Amino acid sequence: MSTTGAPVAVHPPLAQRLAESPDGVLEQIAREYGVSTFEVVRELPPEHRTIVAGSLFEEVMRELTAWGEMLFIVHTPDVVLECAGKIPPGTFGRGYFNLHGDSPIGGHLRAENCKYIAFVSRPFMGRPSRSLQFFNAAGDAMFKIFVRRDESRNLLPEQVEKFDILCEKLAGRG
Repeated sequence: MSTTGAPVAVHPPLAQRLAESPDGVLEQIAREYGVSTFEVVRELPPEHRTIVAGSLFEEVMRELTAWGEMLFIVHTPDVVLECAGKIPPGTFGRGYFNLHGDSPIGGHLRAENCKYIAFVSRPFMGRPSRSLQFFNAAGDAMFKIFVRRDESRNLLPEQVEKFDILCEKLAGRG
């Protein structure tokens, strides 16, 4: 108990918790432990994450334009916004990486703020998942791009293959 009478949550060390169960909402785990979302990802067992430099932003985004429809997520404390569509090509202009094309995914991304890109492969809600997560210097997720699922909720094998190939190609460049 704390001196205020409120119970104090006791957690196992973060790395231990993630080794025992890498499942869960990363942002929620970060709040529980009082750390950034990036710190949670960094503490995932190595088989569940590969972290590369944010300077690879343009290269990664260019690769994603050939993967087909994906799930683009922005997760803030107040909103989890999901948009399914093809990742459109982007160009730099006026301080942003501008996504434009025939896709519901569009907008202006501050690429220079991307410090790390994490290839995350872990269970989520009991099912395999694969995502690319883009982090700023504060350790906040700028956005995430998830491999899509089929009608049976299985990951699309062609996207899993592309994910694994890109991850292997860029590993060690972080």
